[in-house]
Amino acid sequence: MELQILRLDHAHDLPLPAYATDGAAGLDLCAAVSEGRPTVLQPGERAAIPTGLVMAIPAGHEGQVRARSGRALREGLAVLNAPGTVDSDYRGEVKVLLVNLGDRAITIARGERIAQLVIAPVARVAVRAVESLDETARAAGGFGSTGR
Repeated sequence: MELQILRLDHAHDLPLPAYATDGAAGLDLCAAVSEGRPTVLQPGERAAIPTGLVMAIPAGHEGQVRARSGRALREGLAVLNAPGTVDSDYRGEVKVLLVNLGDRAITIARGERIAQLVIAPVARVAVRAVESLDETARAAGGFGSTGR
């Protein structure tokens, strides 16, 4: 399988997404913010950080944008809509919606790894309205209903 990527002008010098190790599930995404003009996220603040990339996600798949675990733990940097979805028919610039859940300002500099992209298969289903559904042991039990 191949992921085709078009670099926009503001990402011409940035690396393409890459797996950091042989066993990595996600491709690292870098920030394409202006050189010398980093984005600063104050506690509680959120921003759409550009990657400078347009992708052709393979048909039948999606790109899942996820946080990088180290920055999430150390700084409280999170992907706001985790996982964010990049649909296979989307051809705009991929941006990462970040939020600072920490207690200090976080600086996002050009070329910094800000998130990871996991390519995953998508199941499509036919939707049909019905008059009733089958019974289950759980029924309508929701949050916390199955124990700890």
